[in-house]
Amino acid sequence: MKSFAFVFPGQGSQSVGMLDGWEGHPAVAQTLQEASDALGEDLGRLIGQGPQEALALTTNTQPVMLVAGVAAWRVWRAEGGADPVALAGHSLGEYSALVAAGVLTLAQAVPLVRLRAAAMQEAVPLGTGAMAAILGLPAPRVVAGCAEASAAFGAGSTEVVEAVNFNDPVQTVIAGTQAGVAKACELLKAAGAKRALPLPVSAPFHCSLMQPAARKLRAALAGIALASPTMAVVNNVDVAVRQDAAAIGQALYRQAFNPVRWVECVQALQAQGATHIVECGPGQVLTGLTRRIAPELVGAALFDLATLAKTRELLA
Repeated sequence: MKSFAFVFPGQGSQSVGMLDGWEGHPAVAQTLQEASDALGEDLGRLIGQGPQEALALTTNTQPVMLVAGVAAWRVWRAEGGADPVALAGHSLGEYSALVAAGVLTLAQAVPLVRLRAAAMQEAVPLGTGAMAAILGLPAPRVVAGCAEASAAFGAGSTEVVEAVNFNDPVQTVIAGTQAGVAKACELLKAAGAKRALPLPVSAPFHCSLMQPAARKLRAALAGIALASPTMAVVNNVDVAVRQDAAAIGQALYRQAFNPVRWVECVQALQAQGATHIVECGPGQVLTGLTRRIAPELVGAALFDLATLAKTRELLA
């Protein structure tokens, strides 16, 4: 079998009926039951019937995307799929990777990401934060543009804008206050960005404004017994593989208010020996990013029975 890594998507790939393609596979049914029991609500109904507006609420999106990623992983293993050389997850997807690696149980992870989502939403009043995707500029220029925008407000300003998702070499997401993000978009478009696209999100994830949320997350993590991973997980915040449970928890805490270094994560998976990257969960966002980060890597998506068959054939 070819050398491969699994990656797990985060928010943005959710859709009503996103588990229908598994056709009631027992591993999916078991995953939904475990997660629903842990939260005390029927996640299968929410995923299967929506409405989409409910799925889009970050307090719902984070648990359902975690469940969808873990369900796909469990089907892979139930059908005899081999272990990858390493795992990673984009933002929220890191929690799916840690469940797959045995660091968290699903019953631990689902309430944890619900708390994470609620804390992130509460950290910044609705309507005061913003995020935008900057397309067509190298990441260092976007970082410089954010610094220029911050400086434009003068010393002592409370406006914030930071580069928070390094998604591919010329796609970087910025986050902060509405005015800060708007100013950075203006400057970066003038600097040659092809697009500065506002994102329909309810909070400015992964920027310094999320520190209050991170403190709540750290307190919750302190009450959870994390296990040592059974396979390598490349984390977002350090682009490192940690074996110590305390260090993994610390990385999750810092991830909440620091950038997702996805370009480097994919490069780290390649350095672990992966020649193929399998996106485990709904959508194909990460598969597209893989092509742009490292065209020599072969990408695949695993989100239903048809793609399971294709992935098995590809990796054979």
